Amino acid sequence: MALQIRQASVEFPAVDGRAPVEALRKIELSIEPGDFTVALGASGCGKSTLLNLIAGFLSPSSGAILLDGAPVNGPGADRSVVFQKHALLPWLNVRDNVAFGLKLQGSSKAERYAVAEKFIALLGLSGFETSPVYSLSGGMQQRVGIARALTCDPKLLLMDEPLGALDALTRERAQELILKIWSETEKSVFFITHSVEEALFMGTKLVVMSPRPGRIAHMFDLPFSRRFCDGQSARSIKASGDFIALREKVLAIIFADEEEAA
Repeated sequence: MALQIRQASVEFPAVDGRAPVEALRKIELSIEPGDFTVALGASGCGKSTLLNLIAGFLSPSSGAILLDGAPVNGPGADRSVVFQKHALLPWLNVRDNVAFGLKLQGSSKAERYAVAEKFIALLGLSGFETSPVYSLSGGMQQRVGIARALTCDPKLLLMDEPLGALDALTRERAQELILKIWSETEKSVFFITHSVEEALFMGTKLVVMSPRPGRIAHMFDLPFSRRFCDGQSARSIKASGDFIALREKVLAIIFADEEEAA
């Protein structure tokens, strides 16, 4: 499924006498099938607003969002969202959380449990099917959230800083797990992060956004995620000269944009 964002802008109206807020200005972006597109930028640059546009939670003030040529007019089963806070249902166990989207779509219990079991196994959660989600670690809860997003077989997976609340070691393991799932399922992914290293390691395409109003200031094609999926270790990739050089280049861009906006 190809997604095109054409000259999309978002302006939030004035509230309590304050001036309107221009959140995004003339965003132009394409996401092709199998892309892992990462959006990076300082807080307030409009990354989450952009994700909400793609998800259909917001409508652009001008411009258009198209999926396979059809306008995005609201949320749909062709897009699933994984949030930083997993938003699981605490009164349900792991299996029922993972199967919840299929329940809303009217699937029978047998059908939705069969699909849920597949993704529970893929996310390394086998043996925890009947565990209450509140009894799991933060990293495991996030895996439940990812499994739930995958059960509806979306063409585009939207991930809004899904690893931001994890400790460093769990976060690195989760990065590797997400890339393995992406490689196996061939989903398109739009991923938001504040971490330059995470962005470079995980993406096939990097979008660097400028401070408000959010604009796409720079774009990079990235080779590192495919190197990992081809068998190179994450540590050797992140220690390589070309990875370090690009990391420093992107950091310099972000720092320069912040100084210009200050």
